[in-house]
Amino acid sequence: MSEPVHIAAIDAGSNAVRLAVARAYSALDIEPLYDERYSLRLGEGVFVRHVFSEKLLKKSVKAFRDFKETMDEFGVTKYRAVATSASREARNRDAFVRRIKQQSGIQLEVINAAEESRLGREAVLAALGPEAPPRCIIDLGGGSLELSILRDRQVEQSAHLGVGTVRLMTTLNLPGVIRPSQAEQVRKYVRALLESKLPNRPNLGEQIAVVLGGNAETLAGIAPGPREHGLPMLQLSLLRDRLPDILRRNVRERMKAYGVRRDRADVMGIAAITFLTLGRYLNVRCMAIPAVGLREGILQEIAHDAFSRKEPHRYNAAARQVIASTRAFARRLDGDQAHAEHVRELSILLFDALQPVHHLPAQYRVLLEAGALLHDVGHTISHHGHHKHGEYLALNGDIPGLAGRDRAIVASLVRYHNRKSEPASHHIAYASLSNLDKRMTRRLASILRIAEGLDHSHRQRVTNIQASFQRGSVGLQVKARGDAAEDLRDASRSADLFEKEFHVRLFFRQSTS
Repeated sequence: MSEPVHIAAIDAGSNAVRLAVARAYSALDIEPLYDERYSLRLGEGVFVRHVFSEKLLKKSVKAFRDFKETMDEFGVTKYRAVATSASREARNRDAFVRRIKQQSGIQLEVINAAEESRLGREAVLAALGPEAPPRCIIDLGGGSLELSILRDRQVEQSAHLGVGTVRLMTTLNLPGVIRPSQAEQVRKYVRALLESKLPNRPNLGEQIAVVLGGNAETLAGIAPGPREHGLPMLQLSLLRDRLPDILRRNVRERMKAYGVRRDRADVMGIAAITFLTLGRYLNVRCMAIPAVGLREGILQEIAHDAFSRKEPHRYNAAARQVIASTRAFARRLDGDQAHAEHVRELSILLFDALQPVHHLPAQYRVLLEAGALLHDVGHTISHHGHHKHGEYLALNGDIPGLAGRDRAIVASLVRYHNRKSEPASHHIAYASLSNLDKRMTRRLASILRIAEGLDHSHRQRVTNIQASFQRGSVGLQVKARGDAAEDLRDASRSADLFEKEFHVRLFFRQSTS
C-alpha cells in the first residue's frame, strides 16, 4: 500500500495569499494540517495602476518565504502555487513570478480564468458528492466573479465578470460607508455584466446554487438560512433586510459589529450587493456555502496524481505467459469469448481508473485479467453453480505459468466474480491464502464484479470508464454505444463488495457525449 504524502496548495488571489498544507492517504482521504493567510491585496494597486508596486513585491516575497519554511517543516513533497485575477492583469507579472522563484524557491503559476473556475468547480463537486449536484457555482473573489451553470455536473454556461470586490472598491472608490446611490451603481455594474455574459438568463428556482469565497462565508453568518444537504446557507431575503445596516457602517464599525478582519470589513458590503443582484438575476433564494475553493481543488488534483500510476503497464515475459495461457485455456472450453475479453478490458479500465483508491501493485492487475478471462468457464460444466465449477477448473486446469498462490487467487476471483458467492474460509482456493492475499483477493473480486456487471447484457456496449473522486464516494462515468442502462444497473447492484472493502460509495452515470 502507498505511504501518505504531504501536499500543499497556494492561492495568490487579489485580496489575500493563502497556503493550505494537507496529508493525503489516497485520492479520497485528504487530511488538512495547516492553513496560513497573508492579506497582501495584490489587486489594490493593479486594478488602478496595472503594476505591482515595489513595496508590494517585497511583502509578497516575505509571505512566500514563510510559506516555503512552513512547507519544509511539514515535509511537503508536492505542491502547486497559482495566481489569479490581479496577477493576470499586472504588467510586471513576469518579474513578480521570477522574484518569487528566486527569493523563495516557489514556482508560481499565473492561471487563466477558465482554469481558476475549473479548480473551484472540481472542489465543489467533490465536496457535495454525487447525491447533491449543484446547478450553479458562483466564485466571488477580489478581482473577478466566476459563474458556472451546470447540468448533470457538466458546464452548460459560464461567465467571467470583472466585478471582484477589491476591483469594485478601488475603481469606484468605496472604502467605507456606501451610500444608496453608490450601492445602486454597484448593482448596475453587476447586472449589466451579467446580461452581457449570460444573455440566456438562467432560472434556477429551487435548484442548488453554491457560492465560494470568504465573503460568502462571512455573510452566511450574518444572514443564515436552514442547513441543506449538510451545508450552511446564505438566505438572501435576510441579507436584503440586513444590507442597510452593513452599508451605513464604516470599516471600523463593521469590524466591531460583525467580528471580521479589516480586509473583509471593507468589501463585505460590495459582496452583499453582488450576491443579492445575482440572486435576483438567477431566481435563487438561498446559496449553499461548502467552505471550499481553489486550494481544495488543487489539493484534490495533487492527491489524485500522487496515487495514480504514471507509466503504462508493461508486463514481463512471465506475466505475458500467464495471460496467453489463460486465454488459450478459456478458448478450449468454448465459452463466450467476446464477453470474457470485454470483461477483461473493463477490469483493466477499472483497475487503472481506481488506482488512487485501491493502490494495488501492478502484479495484481495480471491476476485480475486472468480471473476475468476465466470467470465464466464453469458454464462448460453446468450453468447452475458455474462459479464453483469455474473455481475447480481454474485450480486444476492446464494453465502454464499460473501456479501456487497466484493460481489460488485467480480461482477465487472466478468463484467470487458475481453476487452468488461471498468469500468464505471453507472455500478451497480462498482458504489456502494468507490473510494479506485474502484481502487482495476480495479487492480484486470487487473490481471484477463491477466489470462483469458492466457487460451484463453480453453486448459489449461499454467502451470507456472514467473515475471522479468525491466526498466519501467515487463516480464512474461510462461511455457506451447506445443505451447501457441495463449494464449500469447490474454494475451498481454488484458494487457492494467494493464499497465494503474501500469504505466508499460508488455511483454510475452514462456519459451524454
